[in-house]
Amino acid sequence: MGKIISNFFISLDGVVESPDQWHFPYFNDEMGAAVGAGMETAGAFLMGRRLYEEWASYWPQSDDDTFAPFINGATKYVVSTTLTEATWNNTTIVSGDVAAELRKIKENTEGDIAMSGSATLVRWLLANGLLDEFHLLIHPIAVGHGQRLFEDTPTHPLRLVHSATFTTGVLHTVYATSAD
Repeated sequence: MGKIISNFFISLDGVVESPDQWHFPYFNDEMGAAVGAGMETAGAFLMGRRLYEEWASYWPQSDDDTFAPFINGATKYVVSTTLTEATWNNTTIVSGDVAAELRKIKENTEGDIAMSGSATLVRWLLANGLLDEFHLLIHPIAVGHGQRLFEDTPTHPLRLVHSATFTTGVLHTVYATSAD
């Protein structure tokens, strides 16, 4: 049975929007290894419609030799009530009774169901008891503006499973969403 694992580049003040504008000065081999470890355990990839549309227009044509082969070959699920067609290979639209469909996907997936971004979907998954873990790469920068991961959400107790500090000052934390 797969676990849904949310991965975020996140600033110290909780911003997850536009990491391309503040994240790259902190990327090094340690962070690359952490991201790579997540890709190795992924049996599928889950995203919301907006991320799907952004990535489907970029990654199939990308010559990136690290992430592009992974994401283009991965089984992908996109949660959407408005998307009617998914043209990116290996992509299935999840709609209707999304919670029931995602439970089936979890039951039938070997490995983790990875996510990167899709903050709105992540908040919905957390509120509906479907998210299993947060993998956060907390950057030592206060961005000061942009969408935050937890905006207007109820309280959710989390359990620290792992933490490491990279030489750049980035904290790699893993939190479980339940007491399991």
